[in-house]
Amino acid sequence: MELEVNDSNFDEVVIKSTKPVVVDFWAEWCGPCRMIAPMIEEISKEFEGKAIVAKCDVDSSPGVASRFGIRNIPTVLFFKDGKVADKQVGAVPKASFVAKLNALI
Repeated sequence: MELEVNDSNFDEVVIKSTKPVVVDFWAEWCGPCRMIAPMIEEISKEFEGKAIVAKCDVDSSPGVASRFGIRNIPTVLFFKDGKVADKQVGAVPKASFVAKLNALI
């Protein structure tokens, strides 16, 4: 299951994680965000125990979105050792997300 991250818990959940972390930056009103949401949920189940999958609502957490330069959503950032290791902007097939995550495991 995806974790909800926000301005207050982002560093604790994402930056300090010892596992790779996928963060889906999204908003309720974003159509493409809703398109990839089921894929992100599937990935969270498939990689349970190997990676952390999180969602960050850019409307309720503008600090995190600004910190990482999120200008378009959906944007999915891939973190390893507390640093951004890869990025995917826009709606893409699930295989694209899986390939980027597998490269970090």
